[in-house]
Amino acid sequence: MSANTDRYESAVARYFEAWNASEPEELTKAVAAAWTADGSYTDPLADVTGLDRIAAVIAAAHEQFPGFAFRRTGAVDGHHDTARFTWELVSEADGSAPVAGFDVITLDADGRIRSVLGFLDRVPAGA
Repeated sequence: MSANTDRYESAVARYFEAWNASEPEELTKAVAAAWTADGSYTDPLADVTGLDRIAAVIAAAHEQFPGFAFRRTGAVDGHHDTARFTWELVSEADGSAPVAGFDVITLDADGRIRSVLGFLDRVPAGA
């Protein structure tokens, strides 16, 4: 595994730790570990900058989908300071995955996320 592959894998692992953090203090720490202080998150439903706002987006997703967890569904692919990966939002009760998409992240020199561009491939009606 190349140094860059390790860098991408580590960044994506921290990203999912943040998205799956369930307690407020755990979420705050996980977001700070994954993103730069001025990091951003943009998808069709959100466009925010800053750790507190990113944490708020994640908390809102947990409120909308209680009992669900984000899971990576494929390999991480990257070059330079950019990586992409696919994911699903999976019910811990029955394994259904009503939401799926892919994200593109840009990293800083330390491997922390500067920006996320998220794309939704599957979303339930009314979500």
